[in-house]
Amino acid sequence: MNMITSTIYKQPLLSGIAFTAFLSAVGFLAAQLPGVSQIGPLAAAILLAVLYRHYFGYPEQMKSGIQFAAKKLLRLAIILFGLRLNMNVIVNEGLPLLWKSVLVIIFAVGLMVLGAKMFKADLSLMTLLGIGTGICGASAIAAVSPIIHAKEEDTAVSAGIISIVGTLFAIGFTVIRPLLPLDADAYGMWAGLSLHEIANVALAGEPAGTEGLGMAFLAKLARVFLLVPVSLLLLWVMKIRSKGENQGSITFPWFLIGFIMMSLFGSYVEGTYMTIPDPVMNSLLTFTSFLLTMSMVGLGLSVSLRDVRDRALKPTLILVFVSILLAFFTYWIF
Repeated sequence: MNMITSTIYKQPLLSGIAFTAFLSAVGFLAAQLPGVSQIGPLAAAILLAVLYRHYFGYPEQMKSGIQFAAKKLLRLAIILFGLRLNMNVIVNEGLPLLWKSVLVIIFAVGLMVLGAKMFKADLSLMTLLGIGTGICGASAIAAVSPIIHAKEEDTAVSAGIISIVGTLFAIGFTVIRPLLPLDADAYGMWAGLSLHEIANVALAGEPAGTEGLGMAFLAKLARVFLLVPVSLLLLWVMKIRSKGENQGSITFPWFLIGFIMMSLFGSYVEGTYMTIPDPVMNSLLTFTSFLLTMSMVGLGLSVSLRDVRDRALKPTLILVFVSILLAFFTYWIF
C-alpha cells in the first residue's frame, strides 16, 4: 500500500486526480450531514477546495492532475450530463415551455449583465451567473466557461455562489408553497422555471408529490434543452468579438457534440432499442455528478479568497435580487 501511495504521489497527474477525487468524496460525505446536506456535495466540495487553497496554498506538485480534472474531466462530465436530458419528452410535451424557457434565459442574463454595468460588478462573474440562473446552474456555467474564456477562478466562484443561493431559494419555495394559491402541477411548473439547479428543482418539487415533481422536472429540462443553442450563440458572439478585438481564434466546444449524442442516446435509443437497468443508470448519473464535482474542486483550488472577497460580494447580492425578480416573472408567465 505504501508503495502504491508513493507511486501516486510521485506522479503529478495521478496525484492531482486522486487529490481532487479525495476532496470530492469528502464533499459527498459532508453533504450527508444536517445543514450541509442542503447545499449539496458540489458546493461543499468547492468550499473545501477554496479553504484548502486559503490555508495550505496551491499544491503545485499536483498541478497537472488538478488541471486535468478541471478541464478534461469537466468536458467528460458535461458529455455524460446529456443523459439527464430526455429530448423526446420536451418535443412531445414541452414545446410551449421552450418559449417560456427562452424568456427566462433572456430575463436572467439580461438583468445580470445590466446589474454588472449599473453597480460596476465583475462582468465575467455576472455573465456566468446569469447563464447559470437561466439554464441549469453550475452545469451550464461549466459548459460555457471554455467558450467565453472565463478564468478558472471565476468559474469556480460563480459555480459555488449559484449552488448555495439556489439551495436557499429551493428551501424558500418549500416554505411558502402552502401559502400559494397553486395546485401541485402549477407549483411544480413554477419551481422548474424559476430555480437554478436540477437538484434545487428536486428539493423544491418533492413536497408537491409525484405529479408536481414531474412537472417541475419537465419545466427544468426545457431550460437544459437550450444549453446547446445558447452555447453555440455564445460561440458565434465570441468569434465576432475576436475578429474585432484580435483576441485570437475561438475553439469549437466539441464536447457539446458529445452532450447532444448522449442526449439523443438517452432519448431515442435507451428504453426503445436497449434498456439500461435502473441501478446502472443511477450509478452512471452519480458518477457524472462526482466527475463534475472533481472538476469543480480542480477549479476551486485556483480560487484565492483574498483576491475574490470584494469581487464576489456584489455579484452575490445582485444574484439574490435577480432570483427574486425571476421568481415573480415566472409566476406571471406560466
